[in-house]
Amino acid sequence: MADNPGLGEQALNKAAEIGLSSQLDEVENLDVNIQTDPLKIIQGEVDAVTIEGEGLVMQKDLRMEEFEMQMTSVTINPLSVAFGKIELTKPTEAKAQVMLTEADINRAFNSEYVRSQLQSQKIHVNGQLTIIEPQYVDFRLPGDGKVAVNATIKLVETGENQQVAFSAVPQISANGKTVSLENVEYDKSEEISPELTKALVAQTSELLNLSNFDLEGMSLQVKQLKVEVGKLTLQAEAYVEQIPSG
Repeated sequence: MADNPGLGEQALNKAAEIGLSSQLDEVENLDVNIQTDPLKIIQGEVDAVTIEGEGLVMQKDLRMEEFEMQMTSVTINPLSVAFGKIELTKPTEAKAQVMLTEADINRAFNSEYVRSQLQSQKIHVNGQLTIIEPQYVDFRLPGDGKVAVNATIKLVETGENQQVAFSAVPQISANGKTVSLENVEYDKSEEISPELTKALVAQTSELLNLSNFDLEGMSLQVKQLKVEVGKLTLQAEAYVEQIPSG
């Protein structure tokens, strides 16, 4: 069955792929596999739903190298199937995994969204309140469970550029929705503003928050965060109220 899905399953797979793609800015590859049989569909039962994606770009220019979600024991409204839709009759839980590369997070850091977020802040630098303008942010995943940021920030009032560099260990909050940076270590060779560094630390945490990866009808809760050289993997549990379908 799984090797050769029937026409009904193929139609549902396609509807879900179209629905999910409509929520994303870019999609390199997206595959939805709904496993069941015609008799079960009539009764509103689905054995399993697997969603696999590569190169998925969310809003805020945040790209996921890989995305995977697995649901079991899914119940759907059988009437919705006739219209090529998957309407869940009750929420279901799923397991999800999101993998980001160093390049993905760099792309987000240097996006217009993050630039506008940083530029909207006024911070104290050398005792003066100033607007900041990021010139370039270099994000690295050097290993040892750490993230490293090296940024060039322009102080608009003076036109002066400042270097901000730090490394830190990302930690998941108790509710599994946010990521905070612990054990922040500053580059001792640079004369930096604490407020400037704090703004970048906060923005790094914001980018890594799992709520950025929620799709309509789905919310994720991080259970494990794995930081390796060049990549960051989030293991999560998902609460799924609806599977978007076209």
